[in-house]
Amino acid sequence: MRSTIVLAALLSALAAGCGTPPQERFFTLASDTAPETRSTASGIGFTIVVGPVTVPEMVDRPQIVLRSAANRVELAEQARWAAPLKSEIPRVVADHLARLLDGARTATSMQRASSPPDYRVLIDIQRFDSVPQEGATIQAQWTITTTKEAAPLNGRSLVTERAGAGFDELVAAHSRALAAVSRDIASAIGAARTAPK
Repeated sequence: MRSTIVLAALLSALAAGCGTPPQERFFTLASDTAPETRSTASGIGFTIVVGPVTVPEMVDRPQIVLRSAANRVELAEQARWAAPLKSEIPRVVADHLARLLDGARTATSMQRASSPPDYRVLIDIQRFDSVPQEGATIQAQWTITTTKEAAPLNGRSLVTERAGAGFDELVAAHSRALAAVSRDIASAIGAARTAPK
């Protein structure tokens, strides 16, 4: 009788150990979140390199970090970024700038450029908050430098986008927030290009 109980316990343990683990899902930021109006200030070709981009150490990890309270965060072990945010964010911003600015050819600092860019965009992400069933907040400080002897352009963006339940909604909200940050940067570059020399 005792051996039967022990065997049953072992089989139960084996069955539990062989259970299917939760499946990981991978997410990526999108750059086609909304139609964009191109600036037609200048059709002359120019180059923009985006990056490097810094992100808070708290969110610089594969797992999506969820803010559950003012002083508490949780790691979503089964919801992960497909690529590091330090490479995802400049890719998305570069894609947006290419569509927003007429004549712009864009790249990220991780891509090899054949010559110095006309503009370089440095971005410091200070907040990248994900709050389930509420939304996504991105706070960024950015600096635009140029090859010409001009002072750098400094700016700040703070964007919150609402999101419903689920990681798909939350990641989509971050994508929309990055689109808004990109519009701020594009406006600054467009204004610099049309300013009297």
